[in-house]
Amino acid sequence: MELSLIKVFLPTVLTFAFGIFITPIFSSLFYKYKMWKQTARHVDGCDDNSCMSPEFKRIHNGDDELHTPRVGGIIIWMSICLSALVLFLIPTFFPTELSQKLNFVSKNQTVLPFIGLLVGALLGLVNDFLTIYVKGGTFINGFPRRYMISFVTLSGIAFACWFYFKLGDSEVLIPIVHKLLDLGIWFIPFFVLIFLATFSSGVIDGIDGLAGGVMAMVFASLSTIAFFQNQIDIAAFALVVAGAILAFLWFNIPPARFWMGETGMLGLMFSLTIIVFLTDTVLILPIIGFPLVITAASSAIQIISKKIRGPVKGKIFRVAPLHHHFEAIGWSREKITMRYWIISTIFAILGVIVALI
Repeated sequence: MELSLIKVFLPTVLTFAFGIFITPIFSSLFYKYKMWKQTARHVDGCDDNSCMSPEFKRIHNGDDELHTPRVGGIIIWMSICLSALVLFLIPTFFPTELSQKLNFVSKNQTVLPFIGLLVGALLGLVNDFLTIYVKGGTFINGFPRRYMISFVTLSGIAFACWFYFKLGDSEVLIPIVHKLLDLGIWFIPFFVLIFLATFSSGVIDGIDGLAGGVMAMVFASLSTIAFFQNQIDIAAFALVVAGAILAFLWFNIPPARFWMGETGMLGLMFSLTIIVFLTDTVLILPIIGFPLVITAASSAIQIISKKIRGPVKGKIFRVAPLHHHFEAIGWSREKITMRYWIISTIFAILGVIVALI
C-alpha cells in the first residue's frame, strides 16, 4: 500500500515541479514570438467576426484576447513528458525497488491515454499556430469547426477500434447496480459519441483559471477511483495530469500570463475520454465532470434555439457558454471561477462515491 501511494503521489509532485521550472522558459518564448490570437474570437457558433454579439464585446476586453499567449497547454503536456522520461531513466542509474516501480507508463494501462494526450495536444497545437500566424483566409481562426470535428471523429474512431478489436472491450459498466452492458459492435459509435461530447465541453476554457481548476479536479477524482480499483498506473497518470494542470494554473490565475489553448484542452479531453473507458466510469463522467456537461449543454442549447427560433427570440442565455452568461449578468470572473471550482469539487466527490458504491 505504501509503495502504491508513493507511486501515485511522487510523480505528481515531480510533474508539478517540472511545470513550475519550465514555465518561465516557455513563457518568454510565448511573448517573444507573440503567440496570441490575431483577430477577435467568435461566440455562439459564429463563423465570421461580424456575428460577434454586442453582449460579448461588452464583457470582454479585446486587448486581453490579442495580447495573451494562447499555447499555455504546452506547459501541461511537456511537464508530463519530462516526468515520464525521468522516471523511466532513473532505474538505469539507480536500480532500486522503489525506482523501478515509479514509472507510471505501462503498456496495459497508461500507454493509450498517454498517446491520446499527445495526439490531442499536437492537433490542438497545429490549430493554435494557425490561429496565431495565419493572417487571412479559411484558417484565420484555426481549423474551421467542421474540419476540427472531422479530425476529432477520426481520432475517436481510431481509439474506439483499438478498444474493440485490440482490447476486446465492448462493455459499459452501469454504476451502483454494477452491471455490464454489452454493446457489441455498437461500442464503437458509442465511444465516438462520448469522444465528441467530451471534446465539445472544451468550450469551458474561456475565463482565467476556470478550465484548469475544473480539469484538475476531474483528473484527481478519476485517479482516486482508479486507485481503489487497483489500477495503480492509471491512478498515477491521472494524478500526474492533475499535477501538471496545477503547475499551469499557478500562472493562469487572474490575470493569466497565458491561456491553455487548444493544445491544452484537446490533449486533456482526448486523454480524459480514454481514461473513463479504461476505468469503467464513462456513465459516471457526467457527475464527475458536471461543470463540463452544463457548459457544453448551454452552448448547444443556445445554438440550436437560435437556429430554430431566430437569433433574437431563440436567445436563451445572454452569451453562451454558461460562464459568459454569468459575466453578462454582472458576476465577476473571479466569482465565476471560484464557484465553478466549488461545484466541480462537490460533484467530483459525489462521482467517486457513486463509483465506489
